[in-house]
Amino acid sequence: MRKIDIFDILILLAAFSSLAYSELCWFKGEKEAALFVGLWVPSILGFGIFLKLTKQK
Repeated sequence: MRKIDIFDILILLAAFSSLAYSELCWFKGEKEAALFVGLWVPSILGFGIFLKLTKQK
């Protein structure tokens, strides 16, 4: 089993921050901004996976 390094923590923190900000916008009534920022979460996670896979080779 592999340890979680600082890169993994930063990617997860960025994704969680994006999710939290999206929910904040949603409940403030800014629905379009919330949807836009909410789409960043899978993009951040996908980019993190891509970087991890390219780093392994």
